[in-house]
Amino acid sequence: MRFHFPILTLAVWIGSCAMLPAKITPEQAKLLPPPANHTVDFSKEIKPIFEASCIKCHGRGKDKGGLRLDTRETLLKGGDSGATIVPGKSAESYLVELVHGFDPDSIMPKKGSKLTPEQIGLLRAWIDQGAKWDTGVTFGKLEPANLKPRRPEVPAGKEANPIDRFLQPYFTAHKIKPAQVVNDRVYARRVYLDIVGLLPTPEALDAFAADKRPDKRQQLVRTLLAESRNYAEHWMTFWNDMLRNDYRGTGYIDGGRKQITGWLYSALAQNMRYDQFVAQLINPTPESEGFTKGIVWRGAVNASQTPQMQAAQGISQVFMGVNLKCASCHDSFINDLTLADAYGLAGIYADGALEMVHCDKPTGKKADLKFIYPELGTIDPKADKATRLKQLAGIITERQDARLTRTLVNRLWEKFMGRGLIEPVDEMEKAAWNSDLIDWLAEDLADNNYNVKKTIERILTSRAYQMPAVSIDEKSKQDYVFSGPLVRRMSAEQFRDALGAVTGIWYEQPAAQIDYTIGMTNKNLDAPFAAKWIWDNAGAITAAKPGTVYFRKTVVLETLPKAALAIASTDNSYILYVNGKKAGAGKNYAQMNLIDLRKHLVKGTNYFAIAATNDGDAPNPAGLFMYAYLRAPGKVMDFGTDASWLWSTNKVKGWDKPAFAAKGWSATSAELGTISTAPWSLEGQFKAAMAAPENFGKVRAALVNADTLQVALGRPNREQVVTTRLSAATTLQALELTNGRELSELMKRGSEKLMAEASDKDLVSRLYVRALGRKPTGEELKLAGEVVGKPIQPAGVEDLLWSVTMLPEFQLIY
Repeated sequence: MRFHFPILTLAVWIGSCAMLPAKITPEQAKLLPPPANHTVDFSKEIKPIFEASCIKCHGRGKDKGGLRLDTRETLLKGGDSGATIVPGKSAESYLVELVHGFDPDSIMPKKGSKLTPEQIGLLRAWIDQGAKWDTGVTFGKLEPANLKPRRPEVPAGKEANPIDRFLQPYFTAHKIKPAQVVNDRVYARRVYLDIVGLLPTPEALDAFAADKRPDKRQQLVRTLLAESRNYAEHWMTFWNDMLRNDYRGTGYIDGGRKQITGWLYSALAQNMRYDQFVAQLINPTPESEGFTKGIVWRGAVNASQTPQMQAAQGISQVFMGVNLKCASCHDSFINDLTLADAYGLAGIYADGALEMVHCDKPTGKKADLKFIYPELGTIDPKADKATRLKQLAGIITERQDARLTRTLVNRLWEKFMGRGLIEPVDEMEKAAWNSDLIDWLAEDLADNNYNVKKTIERILTSRAYQMPAVSIDEKSKQDYVFSGPLVRRMSAEQFRDALGAVTGIWYEQPAAQIDYTIGMTNKNLDAPFAAKWIWDNAGAITAAKPGTVYFRKTVVLETLPKAALAIASTDNSYILYVNGKKAGAGKNYAQMNLIDLRKHLVKGTNYFAIAATNDGDAPNPAGLFMYAYLRAPGKVMDFGTDASWLWSTNKVKGWDKPAFAAKGWSATSAELGTISTAPWSLEGQFKAAMAAPENFGKVRAALVNADTLQVALGRPNREQVVTTRLSAATTLQALELTNGRELSELMKRGSEKLMAEASDKDLVSRLYVRALGRKPTGEELKLAGEVVGKPIQPAGVEDLLWSVTMLPEFQLIY
């Protein structure tokens, strides 16, 4: 992958030219800008030119074209094309010839802005005056910035939160008087959305506003952080984006990509230590290996996109905050990382050292195995791959690697404040606008056993976070001064969940298997009915003939259940029919499927029919398992597969219909064992699925496949690492929010539900309180009444729902 930049460096001008220097003729010399007519100050006038235009390729350990600018001596030595400068004779110096550009084919830079006549004049005067070099100045390789730990002392002050003490000198220096903190309702809405991604309920807002405890804000933050499930579901979005994890997409079907959903949800719900979280991704378990496995692309693939290189790029960007993509193709133009650095890290995930490929051209040279920052530790090149991965995980998660903690606290600050302490967040070698603050937060994270929730609490209870949100323009971004959190837009997932809270219309079921028992206080999920794996013969547990077996059962329901869900799996696939209609299907015997039965059931007699298929060319294990979770107030009507199911291997027309008479069908199925029986052993997944029915139909946006609405609002496809989403509104978003099909359907269903739940008198106030956390003003109430009509009309309620949810007050986090 080759990147082009508006200004090619002076280093490229010098190093890329293979021709021998030609002496400037007297006629050409007359065309040169005259030398500056003052004594040139190297540090103030020449050093900035070299830093801006040369050292990316000829300093900090790099020597394109054989030229190094580390010291005066290496500069005088010159490069592959010979001497670069002749002290005392600028008109005979090759450097001056190149930057002036007498030869149109070698004029430098070839693209972007050239040196100005004033800059060339400074270079000439400096050379004519002997090319003096100030003592102590070097452009040699430096230790990467923000790498090692640094613990600044917390400034003295009255503020309880150390963050605010670090900011006080900053505010004083920038002549900023911190604003008063926001009111309780604004603060509560802000922390609810930031911690669990949900709007606070009207009842929760009222209770918080009425709370008289002086530390109620800290207590609210702690309460929300303790909501393990809501916390995990919300932060799945943050980590799915960065770890390239999704529920469908390129690579998942053919095995070229692997989900880490179960592992990630578990890690978040249990608040796994961050150092352990990182270690298990770098030196992965089978459950977490999807991140470093990457995507096996089909067809011809650029050398910079092999799975090993994807692992190197992902680790560098996500955990160390640096972009390795440029260096995966050639020495980077945007940082000091080299092609050898990229291949050195990628080789750790290969069977051995890798040959470097420069812009898709093999070099014939292999890169030594190493981490991109060898200052932190070394990799044994003779060790096997498993040992190397363990060494790499140890290097990155050791306490001395403060880049790991700095990168995370910077990402958290950016998420909550709208802009990082270091910007962009993936250029962590840059200086922070408050280096003491980021360094202290990084050390505080490590001091607290890498407890991410503790760092979140630090930030969200600071006075800085509680200040009113501010807006900035593009100019202000260039000269950024912190004066409070920025106004932020809800993410796609937050917006869809907010609509769910307002309308009561959520997604029905998650796209991936989630263990909802993690973090639950009540884990009594034993099934009251002892369902079994079944087939047409007992030997199927080890070897059954390939083919389809048809099963039927009749169930009488005295009352319709409020919750009705089938939990099913079949080795290899199945189709479930209820009362003659297809209710669901599945083809992954390693996963429990959830099927909504509510719309298919009737009071009285119900007919269940299942076509279960065993694939293959030779006998292999086969089994069908289904558990029907049927609950009404005070009633448990569960049932499942057992010996009572009828079966046949002959498909007869109408076999799945209620009127079918199962003549000739075998009256007893063979029970193969309980859900924990091998070779399937799905007890853990079954218990996790048993926690789902109470939440069926209340699934959050982060756990489903991206739909048109979410994609339009910025949810990425996650084929690449995404550390920040675009905050600017787009034309696509405007179109989707005005006439998108999915949003339109949601609004229609939501308005119908609102009308069913509230009286005509209360509907408008109920909507405002749910959506905005406040009652409508007198003017709003009057206008809303005109919109909904008298008596209230469905179309009017739908229009009001559109109007309220399109308000900036609803969509933005202030």
